[in-house]
Amino acid sequence: MIKKSIRIGTRGSKLALYQANLTKKIVLETFPETNVEIVIIKTKGDKILDVALSKIGDKGLFTKEIETALIDGEVDIAVHSLKDLPTSLPDGLKLGAVLKRAEFRDALVSKDGRKLNQLTSGDTIATSSLRRKAGLLRINKNFKIVDIRGNVETRLKKMEEGYCDAMIMAAAGLQRLGLDKYITEILDPEVLIPATSQGVIAIESRIDDPEIDACLKEINYAETWDAIQVERSFLHSIEGGCQVPVGCYTKTEGETISITGFVAAVDGSEFLLGKESGRVDEGKIIGEKLSKKLIDKGAGRILANIRR
Repeated sequence: MIKKSIRIGTRGSKLALYQANLTKKIVLETFPETNVEIVIIKTKGDKILDVALSKIGDKGLFTKEIETALIDGEVDIAVHSLKDLPTSLPDGLKLGAVLKRAEFRDALVSKDGRKLNQLTSGDTIATSSLRRKAGLLRINKNFKIVDIRGNVETRLKKMEEGYCDAMIMAAAGLQRLGLDKYITEILDPEVLIPATSQGVIAIESRIDDPEIDACLKEINYAETWDAIQVERSFLHSIEGGCQVPVGCYTKTEGETISITGFVAAVDGSEFLLGKESGRVDEGKIIGEKLSKKLIDKGAGRILANIRR
């Protein structure tokens, strides 16, 4: 039995609404008789725009209020960027489905068209991510890294006004908004390792909702689902959040999936890198193995120092 009416909870930014509308489109293509409504909910991360993300705290910064609405029955599903969704979800909620992954890599947007290897000591690069900051300082410890908040258009305007020489952003976000022309280059993941589950749209649902389960089972994209099991298992096991210098990406070849991940000091002075692989159906175990490898190398100490 498929639910006749589905309310989608989402943030109100252009990117969030793109994600919600894409989900709506896929639901309607699969179940044309269903009525789908989008409900906009403001989160803490949307309200606080003058403080660095790393100083606000990372648990549910862009998801908590939407999850509360889901628990209270005000919406039937919640749509998120999976990289913003904590690996431990509130009681009664689960990750119900994912859509086909878009571009997973980071993009460099530079004011004058220079690529990353053409930027020099003293150039100012803007990012709100400690992961990207650590990765950039690993490349060149003399880059000047500044924080930047706001939606994509706001950030582009700040750069044009001279706030920075370049920015690092998720390539998928720019592409989804039709802003590809601003991408100077898409960065090799071996140069700058992406956020866990970057490029993935997630659908969160209630545990006890069989009608929604029946719907999500039909729209879940299996290959992406398999990849994020490995990636989120790694993040969960290493106790990384959205605002710590941790990242990973996966690659699938036939029945084998491999993961490359890292943990770093914020200033890039320590950078622990590891790889692990196994059968696709071993998902969570592979992520846990990589986590253990990095913890054995000292990842726990690095993260503890960051959280002090």
